[in-house]
Amino acid sequence: MYLELQQQLIQRVRDLLKRQYDVELPRVVVDQPPNVSMGEYALPLSFELAKKLRKPPRKIAEEIVAGLGQVTGFEKFEVAGAGYINARLDRMEAARLLLDGSAKSGSAESGSAKKGSASGQKVLVEHTSINPNKAAHIGHLRNAILGDTFVRLLQAAGAKVDIQNYIDNTGVQVADVVVGFLYLEKKGKNAIEALIAASGPPPRSFDYYCWDLYARVSHWYEESKDNLKLRLQTLHDIEKGGNEAAEIGKLISNAIIHRHLETMQRLGIEYDFLPQESEILHLHFWESAFAQLKQKGVLYFETEGKNKGCWVMKRASSAKAVKQPSANEEQNAPAAEGPDEDAKVIVRSNNTVTYVGKDIAYHLWKFGLLGRDFGYQRFYRYPDGRQVWISAETGEQEHPHFGGVNAIYNVIDSRQADPQNNVIEAIRGLGHVEQAENYHHFSYEMVALTPRCAMELGYDVPEEDQKRAYIEVSGRKGFGVKADDLMDALIVAEQKEVDKRHPEMSLDERRRITEQIALGTLRYFMLKFTKNSVIAFDMQDALSFEGETGPYVQNAVVRITSIFRKGGLAPEDVLSGEVDLRFLNDDELWELWLRAGQLSSTVEQCIATTEPAYAAKYAFQLAQQFNNFYHKHHILTETDEARKHFLLTTAAVVRRALIKSLELMGIDAPSVM
Repeated sequence: MYLELQQQLIQRVRDLLKRQYDVELPRVVVDQPPNVSMGEYALPLSFELAKKLRKPPRKIAEEIVAGLGQVTGFEKFEVAGAGYINARLDRMEAARLLLDGSAKSGSAESGSAKKGSASGQKVLVEHTSINPNKAAHIGHLRNAILGDTFVRLLQAAGAKVDIQNYIDNTGVQVADVVVGFLYLEKKGKNAIEALIAASGPPPRSFDYYCWDLYARVSHWYEESKDNLKLRLQTLHDIEKGGNEAAEIGKLISNAIIHRHLETMQRLGIEYDFLPQESEILHLHFWESAFAQLKQKGVLYFETEGKNKGCWVMKRASSAKAVKQPSANEEQNAPAAEGPDEDAKVIVRSNNTVTYVGKDIAYHLWKFGLLGRDFGYQRFYRYPDGRQVWISAETGEQEHPHFGGVNAIYNVIDSRQADPQNNVIEAIRGLGHVEQAENYHHFSYEMVALTPRCAMELGYDVPEEDQKRAYIEVSGRKGFGVKADDLMDALIVAEQKEVDKRHPEMSLDERRRITEQIALGTLRYFMLKFTKNSVIAFDMQDALSFEGETGPYVQNAVVRITSIFRKGGLAPEDVLSGEVDLRFLNDDELWELWLRAGQLSSTVEQCIATTEPAYAAKYAFQLAQQFNNFYHKHHILTETDEARKHFLLTTAAVVRRALIKSLELMGIDAPSVM
């Protein structure tokens, strides 16, 4: 809610600068003073303008304050220090806006879902993207939780979001499992179909079976170089299609994709479309992209050096310009100074296309620039009726429209920075500058385990490793935590506590609450660290009710709900009633209302920085502030009726903001803890 007041102030400042100084600032920075008694916002723009206007910053600040006059929602503006402008909100007016918004929208604040920076945009978020060769693991969970939360944030800002999960069903990882079935286990298509049909839930599921087989194949490759030849042959067969290896690869992929969707569904993570690499190959996406890239000179044919015979492009980090083709010349030699040995190979000398080449074609499709489209088939339906579509060579006539978006966010780990940058530069080189600017690599770091957590999950950790900060996981080596196993372990650990605290509840009720706490614990833990931090996951730390954890925030909601239950009141009724807002003259109480009204600005901050950790931090700090308020003010025993009603309204305002912030992170607010 307060974001609207802030944006209104920024626009008034911009209008004043244009009118008074004929100056336009692309960005007006808004900070917070160290103490709310100094105001809610601090504008340092006078320092930025000093050199341009050739005036002291304080003099500029005084002129701006004089020129602003009255601004709706603000009490006054003051010059502070060497030239800061402190802005004081009209506390009563701001509080009324927050209350009006709560009553109208049923959420923490009105307008937050439709008036954000992404309002009206069609945005594509690609996340999860697990190789369909084995069970999902803890690292995949970080990707999926980050991506799903970012989808929720974009939707809160008014964007229409396509949620896509890219399936590399023709890659080496799938080929390895095919090799395992054909050459280690001597199983053909019929035997594998029978195995899939006979599989059950984890740990008897097909994706768990393939987890172990994949690790066995990796060891088998190490035994003989001849074994690796089978990988290359199988990979070639899968890409070509129309053979036994390709049929088995499709069978394995589809079965494991189903399992991945079921795993992520446990966390409330859903998708709209599953584009597969097989269709990018078989529908000739690359050929269309290749023609465009050659025509525009983004690619050139290397005639000497280590990349002789390859089609290459300058890397994103290269300062050299790409040579443009002549009207009658398609194969361009590099610049006269000799071959660029650091150029990125897009088509190898044997005419096979690299991963980056296929990715360029795929992203041209995402922006609606390729001139080709997938076929679409129904693949999976969620309990709420939502349909997941998958790419196909020929599909159904009636289907949703995917692609042709305004912006792209790819949730891909930091190790893929170079390929992502090369795709962006290729799009820019084709002349699609706006699209290149709206292509975002949502980068994140890996997830590891604390030694304590690894041992709790049954792994044998050598004594020398028990002192390390974290232990890396490796699916290829078979060392790692399967996503379903981790969720189950968290549920088992929390179930004991819920059973002990609430023996009067039914088994189903206790199970539902346990899952809300355990899965909320997991999601919050994955979100509270900035995305470029390595996470060392620890179950005991994550499940704690103290400190910066999901249960701590959930418990604050439960505590507030308990206040209203004991008082025989409904929070919604309290919010819709009249309240004496003069108590907001108390800075401590006002700070709590101020924090509760900052959710929409937090959403905008998360989107602008592609950093969902700010949402987790917001929820924790609001819960922390409320707990301090709760211990200081005895709400239900307050004898002054006006003050009691104000304190109840404060609790209701905070409750709505906390529930909404948890929803943005995909976390439920349980009825009890």
